[in-house]
Amino acid sequence: MKTFGSASIPVVGFLMLAVAGYSSQAKVPAMPSSDVVTAEVKRAIHTQVEAYVSRDQTKAASILAPDVKTFFHGEPNVVGIAAAKAAIQAQFALPDVKLEVSEETVDVAASGDLAIYHATYRFSFTNPATKKPFIEVGNWVAIFKRQPDGVMRLTTDIVADTPPPASSAS
Repeated sequence: MKTFGSASIPVVGFLMLAVAGYSSQAKVPAMPSSDVVTAEVKRAIHTQVEAYVSRDQTKAASILAPDVKTFFHGEPNVVGIAAAKAAIQAQFALPDVKLEVSEETVDVAASGDLAIYHATYRFSFTNPATKKPFIEVGNWVAIFKRQPDGVMRLTTDIVADTPPPASSAS
């Protein structure tokens, strides 16, 4: 080791601190901005909406966390990915099924690892028993949490229908 006179201890100490600081910074991943997380969540939701068009159950389930919990009005709670996949399969069996979203918002935690999505939705299909169109509208709240693989996945899904719009008949 080369010495620098009386400055050798502070220089070595400084270098050790600099290396320690660099290595600890290298271990902490940068948290994505709110805009990046918002885009990631909306991309996931749109993946699911597109899956309804193509009736791709695998694609629809791809945004779900393994421990997903789903709460639909008037239905038993759905817990876990296997039960959620079965619910998706049942919806895809409906004739002319379609899912649309609008008025989307995403609130992102400062940490970037949790986000709450809200939208109004329109879910429609042809009722197999009556052969008549059925249209439901309501609020969709979806909670996303960053998973160990770094991907934001849907952990809690809450769907609540709202009353149909008042008739405009005069």
